Amino acid sequence: MQAVKGGHRVVVVEKYHFIGGGCTHWGTIPSKALRYSISAVMRAINNPTIREMGVHICPSMQQLRSSSQAIIQRQVAMRQSFYDRNGVPIHFGEARFVDPQTVEVDGTKRITGKYFVIATGSRPYRPENIDFTHPRIFDSDTILSLDNKPQSVTVYGAGVIGCEYASMFRNLEMKVNLINTRAKLLEFLDDEIIDALAYHLRDQGILIRHNEMVEGIEGQEDGVVVHLKSGKRLKTDIFLWANGRQGNTETLGLEQIGIEVASRGQIKVNEHFQTSSPHIYAVGDVIGYPSLASAAYSQGRFAAMHMLGTGHETGHETGHGAGHGTGYRPVRVEDIPTGIYTSPEISSVGKTERELTAACIPYEIGFSQFKSLARAQITGETTGMLKLLFHRDTLEILGVHCFGAQAAEIVHIGQAIMSQPQGNNTLEYFFETTFNYPTMAEAYRVAALNGYNRLF
Repeated sequence: MQAVKGGHRVVVVEKYHFIGGGCTHWGTIPSKALRYSISAVMRAINNPTIREMGVHICPSMQQLRSSSQAIIQRQVAMRQSFYDRNGVPIHFGEARFVDPQTVEVDGTKRITGKYFVIATGSRPYRPENIDFTHPRIFDSDTILSLDNKPQSVTVYGAGVIGCEYASMFRNLEMKVNLINTRAKLLEFLDDEIIDALAYHLRDQGILIRHNEMVEGIEGQEDGVVVHLKSGKRLKTDIFLWANGRQGNTETLGLEQIGIEVASRGQIKVNEHFQTSSPHIYAVGDVIGYPSLASAAYSQGRFAAMHMLGTGHETGHETGHGAGHGTGYRPVRVEDIPTGIYTSPEISSVGKTERELTAACIPYEIGFSQFKSLARAQITGETTGMLKLLFHRDTLEILGVHCFGAQAAEIVHIGQAIMSQPQGNNTLEYFFETTFNYPTMAEAYRVAALNGYNRLF
């Protein structure tokens, strides 16, 4: 959309027979819709009034997934309208470079271009020694086709996807083993958030095993046995492999144009998302970290802005477009908030305590415990906290870390203040601003005052 509004003629080549990609069809949208359905059902089951009425709620996996199909269809229709309104044709088929200025679609149609953007995404990494055709062995794409609710599951890989699915499965009252290949969960998070997540997952009944490596996966008729290098053997009804992703690059013909890829298929780019061939850009999961849909939108837009050479954004498309007159600035990873949909949610932006300590930056901390907020007491969602990290001398906000209900929404208030010009991005904004009461946003005022009082 950004390239079209800047005056370029644009064509899209899509491998599948529907638009939207992995985010829409087998990743973010269906998994988050399933999470919401599970949470809604569990709230109903645990509602005292429902229990007293003797209402029995036991939905099937198909019923839990049903709402996602309507959402997916609406997402596809919305995205199709963007293409239609802007006159962007879509060619369905698999594209492959035949030379630096030409791609061939399904071996028949050739399309030439001045610029190219590779946005082919990623898929779960599949080791060759694991039989993913076994009906009880899944990855994060195939797990969404699960027909029946098993009684137990082993999740191998405790990254974002692994933690999210472990949390969902436990909410379905399944026995869950979460196997972590590292010493801590989600080591890129603030240590206090990591500790809180580990505590609450264990409190919910998830068995976490750190520093473990798989030796073999044995699919049986009645379950799956996971053999760990430590000698442990874990048998559960099903097994979910959630240990890494692979860039979708092997069929693009990149070797024809001199673009090299990493061992798992990711493409290396510079700060403008250019590959080693400057007229070919790559964005989204195919370039690796942070592998977020939110980041991919921005990366694609900024890549288009760079190839246009305008130095500013040129248009707006409702939903995911650009605003008028905003200066071009490449996406910085540190400016992208994390959104982790465990139960409770986690979201953060900016520096962690570990990073600030290593950089010898004098910082202070402001806390707000959700259990002290009236809104959280009203909704019953009192688990969680908001943590602000700020410079002791300038009061500049350096990091925002949130754990609890609506964390992925709450974090954006802090993100907005952090992005303000120097002098306007300080702690003072939060205790000089009147927040609606009762709201979860009030956590910012409480945390700001808590931190400010630590200075005296």
